[in-house]
Amino acid sequence: MTSSADVGFWRNRRVFVTGYTGFKGTWLCAMLLRRGAHVGGIALAPHTAPSLWERTPYAPHVDGRLLDVRDAAAVTSAVASFRPQTILHLAAQPLVRRGYAEPVLTYSTNVMGTLHVLDAARTIAELEHIVVVTSDKVYADRPSPGGYREDARLGGSEPYAGSKAAAELVAETYRQAYFSASGCARVVSARAGNVIGGGDFSADRLIPDAYRAIAERRVLALRRPGAVRPWQHVLESLSGYVMLAEATASGNARSDAYNFGPADGTVEVGTVAERFVRGFGLDPRTAIAIESATEHETAVLEVDSTRARSELGWMPRWTTGVAVDRSAAWYRGFLEGEPAAALIDRDIDAYDRMPAPYVSLDGIAGRETGDRG
Repeated sequence: MTSSADVGFWRNRRVFVTGYTGFKGTWLCAMLLRRGAHVGGIALAPHTAPSLWERTPYAPHVDGRLLDVRDAAAVTSAVASFRPQTILHLAAQPLVRRGYAEPVLTYSTNVMGTLHVLDAARTIAELEHIVVVTSDKVYADRPSPGGYREDARLGGSEPYAGSKAAAELVAETYRQAYFSASGCARVVSARAGNVIGGGDFSADRLIPDAYRAIAERRVLALRRPGAVRPWQHVLESLSGYVMLAEATASGNARSDAYNFGPADGTVEVGTVAERFVRGFGLDPRTAIAIESATEHETAVLEVDSTRARSELGWMPRWTTGVAVDRSAAWYRGFLEGEPAAALIDRDIDAYDRMPAPYVSLDGIAGRETGDRG
């Protein structure tokens, strides 16, 4: 079974997206608006320059409020005013290094922000489900063959991971205490990470850092080229979130937490960086340098997505190689002046045309057959 969103399900549905001005939030709004949803939400003003949200035309079509998810009263007012059927909670402080620098902000945003959204949702009669988006970093740093399963021990060896694991506990508490009775909305969590794709301009992320280095004609500095991660295109994780919402509404989601990982496992940071710079016609030997790293980060991170595949019918379509290639093509087009929304539409169209995943036996260096547009 291939992954596909039910367009009819989303038409005229009232969908509340937290963090809609962010990288993933912007792509999610594009998907939902194409499916005819009535989208609202809360978010901070964009904090990157450039900003993907500000480069797209979606703002007039989103009933959004700029506010901090840490402001409980403001969150409650926004949710009560919109009266959503679906909540997709993406708002977060998502950066590992910023978590080290600002742990209190990170915990208050990721933990208390999640609590505020869930608490605001308790009184919404129309609400059917809440998808709480956390991270693949919620698991305690104990790698196992085949990757972390959803029942693995939660934990965090650095503030970002710890805050996301704590957000999972908040979701579990609210699920049991307030959303367990018959007729109540369902609360489910989605765990994906190392998402890449065009339009991410955040600091301290591999692909945005590589794009900035190329645009500024300087060498890309890598901290941990040997670290392995489950890289996936942003459309893969977002397709998982919307399919999880659909399955939850129909009663087909039998579990409370789902991993969404790539088709072809994990790939080293250095390998991804090399492929990205080659996408701009550059030689990795001169375009990349290694710098020392001080903060702790998980060396090996892999999740098992069997549950999402078997229970939801979700299936990734693009290998890591295709995801990197499409990201490079997006940023090349952006540098050449193509409109951001047109580049997003091109990738969504290509993704929707892919009927099934293709997994190269050669891994990231193989000859993937994904449409590169």
